[in-house]
Amino acid sequence: MIVDQTEYETAAACMVSAGQQGCEYRDELLGRVGGGFARREPRMQAGKYVRALTADVPRKNGWQIAEWAGDASPDKMQRLLNQAVWDEQAAMGIVAQFVAEHLGGAEVDRYATVVLDESGQEKKGGRTAGVKRQYVGCAGRVSNAVNVVYATWATVRGHALAGARPYLPKEWACDPRLRAVAAIPQQVQFRTKPQLAIDILTDLHAAGLAPPWATGDQVYGRDPALRGWCEAHGVGYVFGVPCSFMITLPCGQRMRADQALTLVLPEAWNRASCGAGSKGDRTYDWAWLAVASDRHHLLIRRSLTDPAEVAFFYCYVPAGRPATLPALLTVAGRRWPVEEDFQVGKDQFGLDHSQVRHYKPLLRHLVLTMIALAACAVTAAAMRQATNTLPPPPTNPHDQPPDDPGLIPLTVAEIRRLTNLVIHSGQQLAHHLRWIWWRRRHQARARWFHHRARLRREPLIPLTT
Repeated sequence: MIVDQTEYETAAACMVSAGQQGCEYRDELLGRVGGGFARREPRMQAGKYVRALTADVPRKNGWQIAEWAGDASPDKMQRLLNQAVWDEQAAMGIVAQFVAEHLGGAEVDRYATVVLDESGQEKKGGRTAGVKRQYVGCAGRVSNAVNVVYATWATVRGHALAGARPYLPKEWACDPRLRAVAAIPQQVQFRTKPQLAIDILTDLHAAGLAPPWATGDQVYGRDPALRGWCEAHGVGYVFGVPCSFMITLPCGQRMRADQALTLVLPEAWNRASCGAGSKGDRTYDWAWLAVASDRHHLLIRRSLTDPAEVAFFYCYVPAGRPATLPALLTVAGRRWPVEEDFQVGKDQFGLDHSQVRHYKPLLRHLVLTMIALAACAVTAAAMRQATNTLPPPPTNPHDQPPDDPGLIPLTVAEIRRLTNLVIHSGQQLAHHLRWIWWRRRHQARARWFHHRARLRREPLIPLTT
């Protein structure tokens, strides 16, 4: 296919602009965080660390980051993580403020949501703070690993990590020898994962950044203290719960969620999308049941391809907000962005690449990675309108593909590449821009065919808000 040269040049100019914008956002965020450093040298070192996380460094650990930054040895990078005087918790709050400012809160998106989830990093030794044999989602099994509870800020504009707390198992928290080995601060005590989520939400609320909604999986939905915190602070939620979760019906009868499933009449199911994915709408059959409280609901999701695959969600709608099925589906659909942040954060920015053992260096690496990720995520959100040239999706399985598949919006991963290209590529810039352009066209074409394949299912019945 012959592509109009003017169209390519326009796309290339837009990509260069995106790369420059990414650098500006990164420098802006580094400038905000820099005020928390006691000395100039570690502040400059932190900037080099974040730029290395954005660069094409194969393994983003202290040695390779130091080599990329031009340091003579890893000593300065190790000092930044271990001994330098700066407040990593305050820096994390600045990242959350930056993300909220640029992605918008309730005034921009009434369904702005904080997504709670944990992710792990496998380890081979036994001396890293919090390491033990435990289930980690990244491996899909029980493994020797550390776990971290994260919060993603998700709106209609985009999403980015806005909070993190390393999980310290009880055996670590109660063993003075282990605490000394990993230099665990005295104020860090054992907290369950839902309790760590409450800590993150408390910080967001204290800063005036708590969004109106929260969501998470069963780990968080079955915890009454977390649900109670949300209700006390006016945060609505759509939390996953296990099939054994107990509800009270309006008649006063108590039963399990899977028993309540038998109360759903065939005509009560609604086929609807809870949001768009890379391969089309995430469409399921949905039903919702009233419970004893008129502000609470049990939401049930059923797979279209396997009706036996059912998931349950316990929902709370604060007073003053309409309790509608489309609202609950919108919040439920915000569950996926945190998984995207984990994947991009690990694959592109080295979220799980740190080779540190002590508690504070681990948390500091997470904060610095969140800075790099947030700058690129905000840039991708700002450039989405200008870089999206996708044609209308197919409307039936027999549609023919368009002559021009268009370009998908610039992703966070492509923004990361562009921030490096506009600075370092020189004469190679045109070559790499052509490759990025080709990838976006190829992905746009693949997306169109995925959408058409999904139309083989029964047509979507739209819900109105």
